[in-house]
Amino acid sequence: MSEVDGGSLVAKALKAEGVKYLFVLWGFHIVPVIEACEREGIKVIDTRHEQAAGHAAEGWAKVTGQTGVAAVTAGPGVTDAVTAVANAFQAGSPMLVIGGRSPVNSFEKGTLQELDHIAFMKPITKWARTVFEAKRLPEYVSMAYRHALAGRPGPVFLECPLDVLWSPVDESQVFFPEPAKSRAASSMPGNPDLIKAAAKLLTSSRRPVVVAGSTVYWSRASQELQQFIECLDAPVFLNGMGRGCIPADHPQFFVYSRRLALSQADVTVLMGTEIDFRLNYGAPPLFNPKGKVIQIDIDPTEIGHNRNIDVGIVGDAREVLQQLLAELDGKRTLRRTTWLEKVRGSEMERVKSLEPLLNSDAVPIHPLRLLKEVGDFLDRDAIIVGDGGDIVSFAAQVLKTHYPGHWLDTGKLGCLGVGTGFAMAAKLAKPDKQVLLVYGDGAFGLNGMEFDTMARHKIPVVSVIGNNRAWMPITEGDRGLARHLGRARYDKMVEALGGHGEFVERPEQIRPALKRAFASGLPAAVNVMIDQTEAYRHVTSTLGAPT
Repeated sequence: MSEVDGGSLVAKALKAEGVKYLFVLWGFHIVPVIEACEREGIKVIDTRHEQAAGHAAEGWAKVTGQTGVAAVTAGPGVTDAVTAVANAFQAGSPMLVIGGRSPVNSFEKGTLQELDHIAFMKPITKWARTVFEAKRLPEYVSMAYRHALAGRPGPVFLECPLDVLWSPVDESQVFFPEPAKSRAASSMPGNPDLIKAAAKLLTSSRRPVVVAGSTVYWSRASQELQQFIECLDAPVFLNGMGRGCIPADHPQFFVYSRRLALSQADVTVLMGTEIDFRLNYGAPPLFNPKGKVIQIDIDPTEIGHNRNIDVGIVGDAREVLQQLLAELDGKRTLRRTTWLEKVRGSEMERVKSLEPLLNSDAVPIHPLRLLKEVGDFLDRDAIIVGDGGDIVSFAAQVLKTHYPGHWLDTGKLGCLGVGTGFAMAAKLAKPDKQVLLVYGDGAFGLNGMEFDTMARHKIPVVSVIGNNRAWMPITEGDRGLARHLGRARYDKMVEALGGHGEFVERPEQIRPALKRAFASGLPAAVNVMIDQTEAYRHVTSTLGAPT
């Protein structure tokens, strides 16, 4: 075989793993990787900030279920990507970040952009390593993939010194691990005795509730989840990447009645759902103090976190659901029509109470009216990305998701700025789908320059900016210290970067603006002036659904 450099070995290993896109911001320390990926047919998407490159890698993972890949240069390139890595770590998203590093022969001499990246990457990754020998680069790429995908997915970091990437290697002396073998999926069923114990509780339950989260998506268990809730006649609530695993129009899917359902449930099934602030740490009044809890998670450290669990099952969500369905099959179970009707009654009561705001003609526009117009316009299989605080809370309640991987938001870390990266990756992965990015005006400011990236690479994402001119609502008597943003024309900024802009002040303008934005074939921003009143804040805080 011929002689190749280390960058070519990285590119060949990535290609073998099925990588289609590499998200980068150009830097001298990673030039060999960038150039080699282009030669191997991996499309290079160069962003305006390393944080956005990292968010795009995570976005690719969220939409496709595959490991997303970003490459960033040494020093500030790696530190700029830290926020994106931390977000993927908290969300459990598989992502590989390749970081440049000063040459090995210059370590600790004070060379340009030298930092000990591993020290600060270890706490926010599943695995972080430095490669010291070029011919071993494919082995380390393979190891990175295995760690990213094993158990609960997450980000990994591979540091590649510049002289290692430039080093010439006889390709015949290089070991290329077989991708299929290196990350062969090993199923992890639950303990059979615990499956029986859970089934016994569920068989006798009169008011069961299911809350399903991200690991249901990563395990590709949406079909089994639907069979499970239908077997139990149980209401289901979804959070994280679990959104879309049950179609929003399924009669057992609910949004607004979570508080009533959990507070009255006699058995609650938590599946791939962390018992954190989003679930009041598993405590009353959200949880029924007399109810039983079954917890299912691929990560054993999550079982019993923050509260005692009656049955804790460690295992892959799909495997455990199949086991539970088999155990419940043929057993006489209670029909729970009355319980479902009670939960549905609570749901409809909340929907009815919101109707005046959903149909409001007020100016400035109420955010619920904005999102109702957006939801009525979108295709059933649109991919929705949420980036912001209050506006995303509204969007999660109003916009309907019917397919797995079609809802992406800031996640547990509450990281603003994820939107442009997530959205561009989603459009690259699913070019035939509508991709809509719902922004707050504050969130737009973090990575708004990525509209330049989308314009250069012809990625026609449409965004809607809920512009309340502030960080959080500012009400009468509230000074809004350090929270005022002003009446900025973000639509003009997007136009200047090569996109399409729309400015909206009245409800009847929303639908035509959306139609023009999608028809433009350009990355687009619909900048909508929305209300910032006390009623706005009150509705956000009382919606009561997990985010």
